[in-house]
Amino acid sequence: MIAGGGAIVAPAPGLPTSQPLPALEWKFSQVFGERAAGEEVQEVDIISAIEFDKTGEHLATGDRGGRVVLFERTDGRDQRTRRELERADYPVPRHPEYRYATEFQSHEPEFDYLKSLEIEEKINKIRWCQTTNGARLLLSTNDKTIKLWKVSEKKMKNVSNLNVDPAHHMGNGSSVGANPALSTGPFSPRSMNGNGVRRPVTNVSPDFVFPPGGIPSLRLPTVWSSETALMARCRRIYANAHAYHINSISNNSDCETYISADDLRINLWNLEISDQSFNIVDIKPVNMEDLTEVITSAEFHPTHCNMLAYSSSKGSIRLIDMRQSALCDRHSKLFEEQEPAGTRSFFTEIIASISDIKFARGGRYILSRDYMTLKLWDVNMEASPVATFRVHEYLRPKLCDLYENDSIFDKFECCLSGDGQRVATGSYSNLFRVFGASPGSEEASTLEASKSPNSRRLVTPSSKPTSRLANLARGGRCQTRRVTGGDGSPGPSEFNGGAYDFSSKLLHLAWHPQANVIACAASNSLYMYYA
Repeated sequence: MIAGGGAIVAPAPGLPTSQPLPALEWKFSQVFGERAAGEEVQEVDIISAIEFDKTGEHLATGDRGGRVVLFERTDGRDQRTRRELERADYPVPRHPEYRYATEFQSHEPEFDYLKSLEIEEKINKIRWCQTTNGARLLLSTNDKTIKLWKVSEKKMKNVSNLNVDPAHHMGNGSSVGANPALSTGPFSPRSMNGNGVRRPVTNVSPDFVFPPGGIPSLRLPTVWSSETALMARCRRIYANAHAYHINSISNNSDCETYISADDLRINLWNLEISDQSFNIVDIKPVNMEDLTEVITSAEFHPTHCNMLAYSSSKGSIRLIDMRQSALCDRHSKLFEEQEPAGTRSFFTEIIASISDIKFARGGRYILSRDYMTLKLWDVNMEASPVATFRVHEYLRPKLCDLYENDSIFDKFECCLSGDGQRVATGSYSNLFRVFGASPGSEEASTLEASKSPNSRRLVTPSSKPTSRLANLARGGRCQTRRVTGGDGSPGPSEFNGGAYDFSSKLLHLAWHPQANVIACAASNSLYMYYA
């Protein structure tokens, strides 16, 4: 059956059969890194990855400058006393709020001299690992190198100043403490042995001479602990295992291994071993001219440590079982929707390419995002998805323009709510969409990444001229004519009532694992919404 907002939902076994849930009312919660009007955004500040940990207590973002920024939840514990809680008639509803915790430089720009290739510092993916001894572990990767980071709290140790009793005076009438030979400057941020020990800077005159009998009131410096601070330390570096750009990393449910995927291969790693990995998927043909598809995303099953899924540029998803063979060149299941006869065009294969896949929490369903739609797959049904959500169908008549300015190759991410009842993904003009995934649901919300998510603003499309160099590089030019709507318009703009800005795209977003909270990235700003 057809639901509202361009969602086609078909009942399937395993999905809830009760009445569909009411649509959520989304409200603005927080924004980090909001830019002022007219402020120019630096390329290195654009957010390129977002990830909640399994508890939702922490949030990590990565940017194109190779930095990882961590946020921690501030409302996790109720600060009221027990007496106040007993007097309260009902618990006060609270939505998760976060604050800045720390940041660190994860990757630096590098240069591969053998291939004459510059390796960007941009963070492609971030994944949280199992917490150990109160320390938080996370994996971050750029195009070539994966790093394991340990973030833990450490007490900052300060060294007290050299202290002399000011009541003790020297013969010339000046106190020893006021003597410029023993004057102390501000604390230096230098650390001792990396333990965060701060030393005072003492300026001692080279011609200083201790008075006869010494200085009886001189005290030795002491070390004392002050505030705690989060310190990040790189534990492992997993390098030299991928010849092509890494597009995915995913942790295994056994908390010991993880996978990394590039365009043609998927490798299996042990978190404790950084110099060895096992190639478990290899689709590289003997002759590269025979290459017809590439790997676009890979994800471990959330509960079965032997199962994983990966998507391809042809719009298919393969589920593999690592117990079958060492090299998983044969899939256990293939999820692929057949095209209706007579609908194939120049853009069919391009827009069918899957940019992201996510398992639902129980592992029964897989959510995939291609350029035009979200699809929800049941792992027991390979022929067709159980639900298809049209994200921006109004763009179909504009595919030729999108091809010319390379927007058609944008990689949008997708996410599911913790209960699996809703799905979300991004679009252009900094919009994102939330759909109800249960049968009969007509929920299809469109929100803008701003402080007024439910507002609609008129966006003037960029007047930047497009180039056909990309077409020549791909060996062809667009031959498809411009298609207009039935009323002669270039296509409906049913969401904000105006033209769309293809330079403002919301590619990255994440859903809180336990609450209806969405974090999304609009350029260099991180917006958070709750319902």
